Amino acid sequence: MIAINNLTFELGARALYDEANWHIKPGEKIGLIGANGTGKTTLLKMIVGEYTPTSGTISMAKDLTMGYLNQDLLSYSSDKNIVHVAMEAFARQNQLHDEIETLLNKLETDYSEDLLNKLSDKQHEFELLDGYNIEYKAHEILAGLGFSDEEQKRKLNTFSGGWRMRVMLAKILLQAPDILLLDEPTNHLDLPSIQWLEDYLKAFTGAIIIVSHDRWFLDKVINRTVETRKGKLTVYAGNYSFYLEEKAQREEIQRGEFKNQQSKIKQEERLIERFRAKASKAKMAQSRIKMLDKMERVDDVDDDNPTVNFSFRFSKQSGRHVVTLEHVSKKYPNLEILDNTDALIEKGDKIALIGANGKGKSTALRIIANADKEYTGTMTTGHNVTTTFFAQHQLESLHLENQIIQELQAFAPKHTDTELRTILGSFLFTGDDVFKKIKVLSGGEKSRVALAKALTADANFLVLDEPTNHLDMQSVNILIQALQQYEGTLIVVSHDRYFLDNVANKIWFIEDKKINQYPGTYQEFDEWYSKRKLDPKAAPLPAPKKEEKKPEPVKLPQSENKAQQLKKLNQDLTKLEENIASAEKEVKEMEAQLADNTIFNQTEKLKQINNAYQLKKMDLGALQQKWEVLADQIMELES
Repeated sequence: MIAINNLTFELGARALYDEANWHIKPGEKIGLIGANGTGKTTLLKMIVGEYTPTSGTISMAKDLTMGYLNQDLLSYSSDKNIVHVAMEAFARQNQLHDEIETLLNKLETDYSEDLLNKLSDKQHEFELLDGYNIEYKAHEILAGLGFSDEEQKRKLNTFSGGWRMRVMLAKILLQAPDILLLDEPTNHLDLPSIQWLEDYLKAFTGAIIIVSHDRWFLDKVINRTVETRKGKLTVYAGNYSFYLEEKAQREEIQRGEFKNQQSKIKQEERLIERFRAKASKAKMAQSRIKMLDKMERVDDVDDDNPTVNFSFRFSKQSGRHVVTLEHVSKKYPNLEILDNTDALIEKGDKIALIGANGKGKSTALRIIANADKEYTGTMTTGHNVTTTFFAQHQLESLHLENQIIQELQAFAPKHTDTELRTILGSFLFTGDDVFKKIKVLSGGEKSRVALAKALTADANFLVLDEPTNHLDMQSVNILIQALQQYEGTLIVVSHDRYFLDNVANKIWFIEDKKINQYPGTYQEFDEWYSKRKLDPKAAPLPAPKKEEKKPEPVKLPQSENKAQQLKKLNQDLTKLEENIASAEKEVKEMEAQLADNTIFNQTEKLKQINNAYQLKKMDLGALQQKWEVLADQIMELES
């Protein structure tokens, strides 16, 4: 179908591709992956003819039709409604429609047989091309991509860039080309639209090449993975999960080959060094030197997926109830978002707020973060709750003249430079990268800086709106690891389902203007919701998981007034915090003992320390529960 042979593409002094080869077969559904800057978009542009290779060839049949979705299409403008824009895909059908209209007008005055024959031929071709159904097809695909009947009547120019990109995608899908080339097709889609696109692409009979950072999407759609790395293209015969397993196996083999070769090289070098000075052995030494020079070297394996270890700090533990929403309603002039809804965020919750665009996800986040106060009902923040709110518009608040390290120093002065550089290193800013000015960074790099800032805040509650936008897979994986280590509470909006499945322990979804809760992971929710769509009665919303029994509140003498009660409770709380700090210190000391290699072989001692460790952990848990109860009582008295 398409043959890429010995492809080289140079960008200045750098070769993005160096004699790369790849054959694309009919019907293959391919994920083109690789780190940012390795030339994925460049390769698509070479395939469609927008860029010319430095050397090598890209061969294909002359009649091959291609549909190419890329971010440049955001500049497309039209004052036609979006149905007509989408129907531009049917060039021949539209031409025939106009010709038929012209012939029908002529027939009002001219009844010649020649005109009737022409009309019959045109109508026959129009019917063969399914011309009478093209408008229905356009409506169907636009609906699948999230456009309501009313929105389909609006002009393209009245939509924002993300929605215009959906129209361009609809137009390309309606063309039904032999091969689809899709560069980040899920960037501007909400979850229902992504799921619709997955089903559409799985049923598509042509070939597909997808560039995407959405692991879940790739796993659902593709049956081949092609990695662009170090100027080469490597093919894996499966989806993204298969690629990860297969690559790990290949790397293990490569790592073994590298170690064996290094051992052999060192052995040869020792022999050469030993015999080089002896005249009788000099010839043999020279022969071995030539052999080493000719040896094809095996590269060591690069670690593309670093593990990170964040040291989160927040000076105060929050109370049990972090945020409480009661009878909250939110309306815009022509749209009602929330209607008399209640919700509760508890300490330790990691919540994913999901749903279609326009259902109120970002609005709910802004209310929870106290960034939107134009609503009815009440939003109550719990005792000792400190909040950090991350949203994409906050990229604009970065100080452009600051260096990256300066931006974090100003925001988190309590952290040392070493700690800040460690955090930035986790977000792939290493060495002198930390001295780059914000103004020279890409959108994805700015997003990583803003996230690093959010994670250095002294906050026990994180509110995150689309934190994975502009992040590649490696950066998303780093963010997942960071949030898994975060011991506070968080709520996040994202359309990256792999990210949500690895971060969230509860799912919130807005339905009928109410916030509903599913007590489980995203994958569990997805399976439940799929069953519910088929038969709502067979899959009722599961009940929340039962809470552990909390200690009884401290009973205060009736004779004491409110001020006296508060003083006594705060004294108890301070004492309890000292006990918790002491218990935490003991737990860490025991963890250090358990990690000590010297006691691994001392079975009895290891058992004793482990038993003491488990008991101390239970004591710490009990102290923390007592703290939550006391904090709740203080909050009630203060309100």
